[in-house]
Amino acid sequence: MTSAPDPSDAALAGRAAKGDERAFSVLVQRHQESLYRLLRRYTGDGDEAYEAAQEAFIAAWSALARYDPNRSFGAWLRTIAINKARDRTRRMAFRRLFFGSKALEDNEDAMRHHDAAPTPDEAVAERQEMATLDRAVAQLPTKLKEALILTAFDGLSQQEAALVLAVSVKTIETRVYRARKILAETLDPALRPSP
Repeated sequence: MTSAPDPSDAALAGRAAKGDERAFSVLVQRHQESLYRLLRRYTGDGDEAYEAAQEAFIAAWSALARYDPNRSFGAWLRTIAINKARDRTRRMAFRRLFFGSKALEDNEDAMRHHDAAPTPDEAVAERQEMATLDRAVAQLPTKLKEALILTAFDGLSQQEAALVLAVSVKTIETRVYRARKILAETLDPALRPSP
């Protein structure tokens, strides 16, 4: 006996728009991890990223009637999330003046880049490198940061990132180039992104 294929995001969004909370829960489960990673890179703070993700899902639930099923649900959700992160950043500007951004937590996916388990010293070094990179990315100008996070870290194509940010593909290409150049100038040579 074969099982039915999982419903598409668009089908789930349609059901959720009609009040089906279980359908929306499936959407949240599908997208929460990638959305959190996106927002963590964007904000430079794990707690802020979590809060922004929660706000994004709440806003998405409220706006489901306006979702276009011909558009990628993930791209639509990322647009909402980036807007929520921008809002939070503006609200937190005063606090950041005094406290700065906290170092990011360990990125477990980055820690699993090879089969052998790292030694404790290697694990500490990798966490420190990731925290340094995350802090540097968080300090980029907003437009550059958004383009870099969506393409280099979140895995979107330049065309998908252009849709999320409502700009041209050439604009994304330019912003990613500039972001990488700034990172190359500010990071230790061992942490510089590959060309």
